[in-house]
Amino acid sequence: MIEMDEKQTKRKIDEIVKCPECGSTQLIRDYERGELICNNCGIVIDESYFDQGPEWRAFDSEQNDSRSRVGSPMTFTIHDKGLSTDISWKNKDSYGKSIPTRNRAQLYRLRKWQKRIKVSNAAERNLSQALQELERMASNLSIPNDVRESAAVIYRKAVKQNMIRGRSIEGVVAGSIYAACRITNVPRTLDEIASVTRVKKKEIGRTYRIMSRYLKLNILPSKPEDYVNRFCSKLKLSPDTRKKANEILKMAKDNELTSGKGPTGVAAAAIYIASLMNNERRTQRSVSEVAGVTEVTIRNRYKELAEKLSLDVEE
Repeated sequence: MIEMDEKQTKRKIDEIVKCPECGSTQLIRDYERGELICNNCGIVIDESYFDQGPEWRAFDSEQNDSRSRVGSPMTFTIHDKGLSTDISWKNKDSYGKSIPTRNRAQLYRLRKWQKRIKVSNAAERNLSQALQELERMASNLSIPNDVRESAAVIYRKAVKQNMIRGRSIEGVVAGSIYAACRITNVPRTLDEIASVTRVKKKEIGRTYRIMSRYLKLNILPSKPEDYVNRFCSKLKLSPDTRKKANEILKMAKDNELTSGKGPTGVAAAAIYIASLMNNERRTQRSVSEVAGVTEVTIRNRYKELAEKLSLDVEE
C-alpha cells in the first residue's frame, strides 16, 4: 500500500511541469526538505517529494562500482544477454576474507561446472562463439558499443531466420558488422572488414546482400561525408581542412557530381583537394592507403571535382 502511494506521488509530481500560481516552469526540487518549489513566486507546490536517488554517496568511479547494488546492464553482445551470474576467480568470501586452502579445490570445481552449464546446447554454443568473434572484429575495427549492439541484434535475427546453415560463422558476423555500421552511419569499407577476418571481401558482400533482403534491413547508401572525419584523423589533418573537405563535398552534391560514384573515392578526392588548398599537402598515395582506393580513382575524381566546381588548386 505504501509502495502504491509512493508511485502515485511520483506520478503526480512528474505531471507538474509548471507552477499552478504563476505558470513558471522554473521549479526547484529541494531534496533536504522534500519540497517542490517555484523559483519565480516561491510557492511550495508539493511537500512530500521523494528523493529517487541512492542513499549513499560516491566520490570516484571505484566507490560508485563497489557501493552500487545492481549488476551490469543487459547486452546483446553476450549469448545470455549478461543476465547470468559468475563465480569470481578471487579466492575470497562475501566478507572479503581469504578462503581456506582445503576448500579451494571444491570452489574450482564449482567454477568449472558453472561455466559449462552457461552454454547448455549447440545453439547457445554457436551464439557464444559468434559473439566472441564479433567482439574481436569490432575491437580491431575500433567500433563503438552501440554499433556492436546493433550487429549482435542483426546476427541474432539471422540465426532465427536459419540463415547460418551452409555459411561460415565468421562470414555472417562480418556481414552483420558491415550492416550495423551502415545503419548507424559509422561506415566501414568491405576492405577494412575483410582485413580482420579470414573471409574474402566478395563473400562478405554477398552475405550482407542476402541478410539485407531477408531481414528487411532499411539501409541507405553510405555518403562521402561519413568518411571524412575518420580519413582526416588518420592523415592527421587540421579541423579547417576537414571543414573545407565537407564544403567541397556539399558543392559536389549540389551539382550532382557524387551520384553513381563510390563514396570513399569521392571523399578521398575531396580530402586531397582540401589538403592542397590549406597547404597541408598529402600525397595521393597516402590518401589512397587510408581510403582503401587506388591512386587512379583519386586522380580521376580530383580532376572531375576541380574542373566542374572551378576550384583553384595548385599541385
